[in-house]
Amino acid sequence: MVPILITGRNGQVGFELRRSLAPLGEVVALDRTSCDMSRPEQIRDVVRRLRPGIIVNAAAYTAVDAAEADSTVAFSVNAEAPAILAQEARAIGSLLVHYSTEYVFDGLQSRPYSESDACNPCSVYGKSKRAGEEAIVAVDASHLIFRTSWVFGAHGDNFLKTILRQARQRDSLRVVSDQFGAPTPASLVADVTAHAVREYILEKRRGGTAERRGIYHLAAAGKTTWNAYAREVTRIAAALGVDVRAQGDAIEEVASSDYAMAAPRPASAQLDCSRIEQGLGIRMPPWQDGVRLVLEQLIIDRP
Repeated sequence: MVPILITGRNGQVGFELRRSLAPLGEVVALDRTSCDMSRPEQIRDVVRRLRPGIIVNAAAYTAVDAAEADSTVAFSVNAEAPAILAQEARAIGSLLVHYSTEYVFDGLQSRPYSESDACNPCSVYGKSKRAGEEAIVAVDASHLIFRTSWVFGAHGDNFLKTILRQARQRDSLRVVSDQFGAPTPASLVADVTAHAVREYILEKRRGGTAERRGIYHLAAAGKTTWNAYAREVTRIAAALGVDVRAQGDAIEEVASSDYAMAAPRPASAQLDCSRIEQGLGIRMPPWQDGVRLVLEQLIIDRP
């Protein structure tokens, strides 16, 4: 069995990867206590000791606003650590799978972003993630970089769970309506990763080179706003029997400028996923499907 190393095991994507990659090899999933991504010597030691055939880096500094005042740590985790993983992967002939974000774009483009569109990150978080992409490419190890957006799941903290909680407690909510994207389930990210990893393993078993190099967009299909997303969450929750106090027009539309945030957000976070769909022979399901599935996980058979 192929040894598979997962970093960031307790994150939203890392949690789902432990499930999706389990049938493909011997999975070792590490959290910050066993592999601190801000400590280069610890990263190198872990990889050299385990010698995984596949490294899946789901660890990241994701506190977008905090990163503005904590840039040193953000760049250490999001840029320097991926570079080290790429160096170690190249040294032992491993595949590195890494995750990036729509924050590498400025969000000013009206059409969905493709992989060939110019990057122009406007926040420390976005700049650190873009630096991580560039570092991996520069090392020239076998790699797959998946850019995703608006990730949510039944595990961990996220917008969906926050809205569900607040809608049960309040009569009205105020949610931004001028930012666009596609809510993407962590399970979808993990499952597509498993498809790509399986293709790599099969090619290697057939005696092929199994080299991989490239950036791919990976997000659910469709487009919405945070406000419409919140309305869909509460609509489905109510249909599933949840006592939701705030829904429909009780979720007020507001502008991004009404909220004082340290880091700017891309106004448009929509990603064109045609490259990965064609490459793997898959289709990205509508974002609404993922919302319903996660809400069912959270609500069904629970008091």
